[in-house]
Order: sequence, then structure tokens, then C-alpha cells
Amino acid sequence: MAPRRAPSQGPGSLQERAMSTLTRPSSFPFLAAGAVVAVVGALLAGCQNQTAGPGSSPSTVPAPTVTTSPSTPSIPPSPTPTSTPTVTAADVPVYFMIDTRTGLRLIPERHDLTGEPVRSAVERMIAGPDDPDYTSPWNKATTVLGVTPGDPTVVDLSADARTASIGSAGAALMIQQLVHTVTAATGNPSGSVLLTIAGQPAGELWGAVAWTSPQVREPALDVQAWVQIDTPRQGATTTSPVTVSGQAAVFEATLPWQVLGATGAVVQQGVAHTAEGQTFAPYSFTVQLPPGTYTVVATEDDPSGGEAPGPRMSDSKAFTVH
Repeated sequence: MAPRRAPSQGPGSLQERAMSTLTRPSSFPFLAAGAVVAVVGALLAGCQNQTAGPGSSPSTVPAPTVTTSPSTPSIPPSPTPTSTPTVTAADVPVYFMIDTRTGLRLIPERHDLTGEPVRSAVERMIAGPDDPDYTSPWNKATTVLGVTPGDPTVVDLSADARTASIGSAGAALMIQQLVHTVTAATGNPSGSVLLTIAGQPAGELWGAVAWTSPQVREPALDVQAWVQIDTPRQGATTTSPVTVSGQAAVFEATLPWQVLGATGAVVQQGVAHTAEGQTFAPYSFTVQLPPGTYTVVATEDDPSGGEAPGPRMSDSKAFTVH
């Protein structure tokens, strides 16, 4: 029997294939290098994908936006309010009433007025006098609604002006009181005055008179007190010597006067003279007095020696010397 041989080791045998694998040049280094490149690329792609949101393309980080606060607009300063300068009229006669031996008469009291002169003078006339011997029958609730300058000067008063407790003679004198006061404030004694009430013609007033047309002053001798003291004013404080001045319409231009002390005793007396007799004319005299409180009284002369009825017309002013 012939001896058995080992199986043939042909090229397709396991041994040959093993040897072939060991001796054939391998492509592994190139595969490894490619794998490294692929990994690095994947990492870079991953970094880019982390920056971009899902489904968005990679983008660069936007530059920060610089914002500036809006500047406050420049506001021009408000203009300084300007006030209309008030008009001050010094030493204006405002007319009131005084009781005399011939009945009620007009008498002026001097005032410094602030504001429009006519309005201020009428308001003062309604408010009343400083001198306790004077009076004003106008209703103190009356207000001046307006003044229209011109000739006539139109004065518009509130409806309160219709109320006054006075007789027919006093009612007529009230018209003259307003006319004298307004024309003194305008500086035109010959001017005319028309009264309206709440914008309407005054018509009948105080149950005694009617004011339907412009009115002018009646003659001074008929409606004014014949003796008037202008200075010193009632309640004034002054220095010595004291100047007493005013107007009077007296017999033969003769005007007796007295200065009374605080107790009423006569401390000085004398006679002044007006520039002209029997008509209104100015007078003036001076008195030396020590400090104290005094009253000066000027009285019309009595040529009858006391036989004329009633007391003589007079005017008085209380004042202080410091």
C-alpha cells in the first residue's frame, strides 16, 4: 500500500492566503490618514453647527449695535411776564357830602389814586371818606363795571347803585357828586358824564330823579361847601411849621381859623384871606406847633355879628405833628 501524502498546499490554500496577506503591501496608512482628516473635518463642522441655529446657515457674530440716548431738545426760557404799569394820580379831589346850614353840599377830599384814575376815583367815592364829618350815600356794594372815556365819560355801575336811602334833594346831589368826581379825575371840570347801570341807561333813580342824558357840573356856589381844607389831609402826620391850604368862597375874602389841641382847647387862632371874596379862591397860612395831636378849623366869616341863622360853614382836619 502506497504511503499517504499530505494534502497539496496550492495557491488557494489557507497557508498561501496567509502568507500572501503578510507579504502584500497594505493600504492601512492611507486609510488611517483619511480617517483622521474626516474626524477633524467633522469636529470643525460641529463647531460651526454649534454657532448656527437649527436649519440656519453658519453666520458670523453681529457687531454690537451702539445706541445713543436722544438729546433733550433745548426749550427756550419762558418770557418774563410783563405787567401793565399802574397809573398813579396824586392829590385828586374825590367828592363827598357835608351837612351845612343850607343843607347837604359837596366837599372834596384829596386822595392819591392807584390804577385808572376815573375808575379809582369812583370806587373811592363809593367806599366813603376818611373825614368823619363827610358822608357818601352810595350803596357800598356797588361796583364799577366799566369806564368809557370821552365827552361824555360813560360810567357803568352795577345794579346795586339803584339802592340809596336819600330824599329828592340828596338824590340830585348824588348826580352832582358823581359828575364832580369823574370830571376832577379826567382833569376836565367842564366835561360831561353819563351813567349807565349794568350796561343800560340809568333812567329813574332812587325814586326821586332820572338820569337820561349827559350831565355837567352845577355852579360851585350852588352845590359845594363854601369852606374847604385841602391840606393837611385828615389823619396826616407832618412836621412843623404846618401849612394849611384850601379854597373858600367867603365874605370880603376873610377866613377865621383856629387850631385845637388834643383836649379841644384853642392853642392858636388867626385870620387868613382868600385871593378873592364871594367866589371860590385859594388861601394858605402856616402855624408853628410843638409835637402833638391837633385839629385845624376854618370857618366862614359872619358879617351879621351872629344874627344869621344856623352855624357858619366850616371845615376841619385832625393831624399829628412829630
